[in-house]
Amino acid sequence: MKPTLYTVIALIAFAANSLFCRMALAEGYIDAWNFTIIRLISAAACLGIIIAVHTQYLKLNRSLDGATVKEKGSWLSSTSLVIYALCFSIAYVELDTGTGALILFSAVQLTMIGWGIYKKEQLSALQWLAFIVAVAGFIYLMLPSAAMPSLSAATLMAISGSAWGVYSIRGKSCVSPLRATGFNFIRSLVAVPILLLVAMSRLGEISMQGILLACASGAIASGIGYSIWYMAMPLLKNTQAAIVQLCVPVLAAVLGVVFLSEQLTLEFVIASSVILGAVLVFILNKKTSKAPI
Repeated sequence: MKPTLYTVIALIAFAANSLFCRMALAEGYIDAWNFTIIRLISAAACLGIIIAVHTQYLKLNRSLDGATVKEKGSWLSSTSLVIYALCFSIAYVELDTGTGALILFSAVQLTMIGWGIYKKEQLSALQWLAFIVAVAGFIYLMLPSAAMPSLSAATLMAISGSAWGVYSIRGKSCVSPLRATGFNFIRSLVAVPILLLVAMSRLGEISMQGILLACASGAIASGIGYSIWYMAMPLLKNTQAAIVQLCVPVLAAVLGVVFLSEQLTLEFVIASSVILGAVLVFILNKKTSKAPI
């Protein structure tokens, strides 16, 4: 029961993150740069509190080991996190909720699958076919259509997804995923002064609704959502964890229809069916890699 509950809550949080971003930017409540800054700060603050509480809990139970204490994340991971968050926000100015989420998670999966191929994983003929079909579906979605109104926005979202894929790959060797994520968010605050160079000229575009949505995206959808996801991860098989994430674009699209009155287009349905179906086939037939990632 716990794995199902944790997983459902985490997936809803991921989809809600797309919705919060789209609501804030599409309605003009805030610009993408200030949204990203507030999101990073609120997520770092939330995760910082969670880490402090979790560390105290481990100390009281005398289960805090040296390896866990030494887990401080990495600069490469935090850089990937900043690229993901910034491109994510800028892209959502022009993409609807469902399409944005689909491009994001497709790029995540393709990045991770591509890395596996680069590391010379043995692939079956069915896996190669699924990979080619997924790429073809992704290209179809990137072409100008009702499902993809802006090539530049789609490209930025794809970059965001690739950055998140890199971040996910980097996290495979973490001793404590929760602490690694928390410290990566904290490290990402180094980029805030740089982002402010652009954001300062757009302070007049910020409203209270935009601030609240950015905080919700950071503290709730990112901070708490990622924490709950890491609670679910030890209870799920790797294939299960990968497969359930493919539900996020669908959830995001549904939330967009319900809360933003967005419409599901034929192009989106076709692209989502092709991409998600192909990636699902690939994952279900994935062999164990002979080379470490």
